[in-house]
Amino acid sequence: MPRFAANLTLMFTELPFLDRFAAAADQGFGAVEFLFPYAHPADAIADRLARHGLTQALFNLPPGDFEAGERGLAALPERFDELKQGVATALRYAEATGVGRLHLMAGLADPNDPAARDAYRRAVAWTADALGAAGLDLVLEPINGRNMPGYFLNDFGAAVALIRDLARPNLKLQFDLYHCQILHGDVTMRLRALMPIVGHVQTASVPGRHERQRPHDHVAVDRERAPQRDGIADLGPRHPPGLRAEADQDREAEGEAGRLRDHRGEGGAGQAEVEAKDQRERQADVHQVDRHLQQQAEIGAAAPEH
Repeated sequence: MPRFAANLTLMFTELPFLDRFAAAADQGFGAVEFLFPYAHPADAIADRLARHGLTQALFNLPPGDFEAGERGLAALPERFDELKQGVATALRYAEATGVGRLHLMAGLADPNDPAARDAYRRAVAWTADALGAAGLDLVLEPINGRNMPGYFLNDFGAAVALIRDLARPNLKLQFDLYHCQILHGDVTMRLRALMPIVGHVQTASVPGRHERQRPHDHVAVDRERAPQRDGIADLGPRHPPGLRAEADQDREAEGEAGRLRDHRGEGGAGQAEVEAKDQRERQADVHQVDRHLQQQAEIGAAAPEH
């Protein structure tokens, strides 16, 4: 069964970064991930991992100048030498932290530009080989254009085709349920179909990218089949079920208080009426999901076996 990895870039943000490791461990996590470690010494991160009994699940290779808006170098033909230097840096952090996989960001480029396509293919192949020599996996993550306009790798089909074409055993798909739902929909069936090449899974609700709260936010992931590495299943959530940062708790509380005030002001309805309405909506959501899953089961039973 998979274990959750807390994303320290997006969780416990009320704390300094190096203090978030303790917060994750206090909440029962056995693993963590984050975007980038490079603002801190590798030994400082390794110390926090060891001190709190945590495993490093994932981090990104250097993306160029992230603060200036760069989102990776792989699809930028003129930045290949810089990308190779970044791989060397990431490998030093990987050795210190014991991480098993790294994510390569593609960069901002036109996916229809032949030069960008050639550069990306070259960069992915070279990086996969470099990481493979160190015993590490390389993962590729398609990202939707709403959150990252102009991102080169914005299609799961393109990522899958490249992974299969390059045929590196350590080259995997980073399957973010949130990005997949926005880009393509049909997340459950797509994840099940692609599970053999998935190396890491991330999850968050759509469209708010918060923790999964409502029944239709809970994609039916077969957790027994979730990808696993060294005893850790790589289901690395943005906000895992039942846990949110304190800032999100405050925002939800304020929003609920506002909704109650609005209801009372409009028609004198009290909290009981609001809660009853919410309960009816939740039950309707559950019934809708149940019907959808039953339809999928019937379709699967009716499909001819190969």
